[in-house]
Order: sequence, then structure tokens, then C-alpha cells
Amino acid sequence: MTPCTVLALPRRSAQEVVDRSEALRGHLAQLRSGPQGAHNEDGEAAVSVAAGHAGEPDLPGTFVDYELKPREYELSVAQTVLRVHSRVADLYNKPMDQTEQQLRLTIQELREEQERELVNNREFGLLHNADLRQRVHTRTGPPTPDDMDELLSLVWKDPGFFLAHPRAIAAFGRECSRRGLYPANVDVGGHQVPAWRGVPLFPCNKLPMSSQRTTSIMLMRTGEANQGVVGLHQTGLPDEYEPGLSVRFMNISEKAIISYLVSTYYSAAVLVPDALAVLDDVQTGRES
Repeated sequence: MTPCTVLALPRRSAQEVVDRSEALRGHLAQLRSGPQGAHNEDGEAAVSVAAGHAGEPDLPGTFVDYELKPREYELSVAQTVLRVHSRVADLYNKPMDQTEQQLRLTIQELREEQERELVNNREFGLLHNADLRQRVHTRTGPPTPDDMDELLSLVWKDPGFFLAHPRAIAAFGRECSRRGLYPANVDVGGHQVPAWRGVPLFPCNKLPMSSQRTTSIMLMRTGEANQGVVGLHQTGLPDEYEPGLSVRFMNISEKAIISYLVSTYYSAAVLVPDALAVLDDVQTGRES
């Protein structure tokens, strides 16, 4: 039930690749030499501090490591052209504005696609940007309280919420019932949401479900101030209708069809590795 990717290459062939690439030779030489200076367990430059001293000893000097070439995020885009016949726009605008309602439904579909991309996009999607050390597998298949606690141990600082497929939430509920556990709900915006250890568990049907009925559960910390997961969008767009979304009039065709270009721009960034953890190979059911 656990997927994996294996790359097998004979040693002689690997050496031929290394011999042809000066950049690769330099990278391997750097790895063999190890990190320069004192580093912590995450490979970052250690920050030297003094504590518990008395009197007036010389304090250590230090510097904080930083990325010389940090990753740049390009905003992705979802677009469509909404076409409305002028007769509809002119005559059928009471008691409900038909153009406004069609635009509302169009924006809902764009937001659905945006959510799907934020989860699954190969470049910036959360499932593909979790650090490997932040990915764990279920112990027995179905999501158990032990598995959820394992996620909480990875995002132990101000965890925001779990994100899971509705079937995974149902499977977790079955495992809790089997153990005689009944997790309490939490109030989120006036709605009662299932939670584990006070952390809300939100449903998301954009998380992929394999043919073996396995999926993933994510736990994240959010917000720039918390060094968590943040959503990216551009404001101040021409003809902006909502933050990060614009509706631009295009033209009126010879058949009296009015066209509007609806666009939304978005991306996501995981500011530090421990802001996101993923539980993989979550079984939601068994084949009958």
C-alpha cells in the first residue's frame, strides 16, 4: 500500500555522469567535505549564545544563516471567458441579476480549481512541497489517533488545522469509535467542526484518492507571523472584483454575446519546513 520510486544506476554509469558534469563534481565534493563551521541538526549555521555565566566573561560572536538565493514563487493563474447574451443581461435582471448570478457561479468554479491547484500542483502544491522529514506513514493503514498524534509531534508549534478527504475523516471517526474515543468538536465561525486534541479537522475533497482507496492527511501552521503556510495573491488588479480576482469586459460580438475575462492569480509558500506535515497511505476503506 506504500508507493515508492526507485532509481537504479550501475556504479560505472553513475561515474560517467559525474565525469561529464563539473557542477555535479563540485556538489559531491562539497557534500564529502561536510558543512563549514558549526551547524545545528538541520544543517543551519549554529547561533552561539552564552547562558548561565557569572561575572563578565567574553560573550561569543555569531551570525544567523540565511538563503543567498531564496526560492521565487510565480503566481499561477486560472481563467475562463464568461459569455452572456445581451438579451439576458437586459431583460432578466429582476428579481435576480442573471449576469451577476452567472458570474458568481463562474467564480465558484475558479475557486474550486484554485483549491485543487494549491493542494496538488507539482510546483507549489502543498502535497509536493512538504519536507521529506515531515512525511510519515500510517502504522496499520486506517488513520488512528496515534497517527494524528504523530502529525502533531511534527507541527508541534501552534498547529492550525488538519486537512483531510471526507472519507479519511470518516475512517478516523471509525477508528476513534473502535477505541471508545469520542473527540470533541470545536467552534469555527459559528459552525461545529470535528477536531483532534483541539485542532480542527477540515474536509477537502481535492486531496487525491488512489484506486486502492488511500489518501493523505495534512497538518499545517498558517500565517506569516507564525512562520507557517501562507497563500499568495496579487491585489490591485485592473477591474478587480475580489482580492486576487478580476473580471474584465472583453467585447460584444456580432451575435450580441457579451464576453468577460475572469482571472484569478494564486500560489502558496511553506515558510519553514516544520509548518507542514503529511500523513501518507491513509486507508479509507477496503475492497469488498
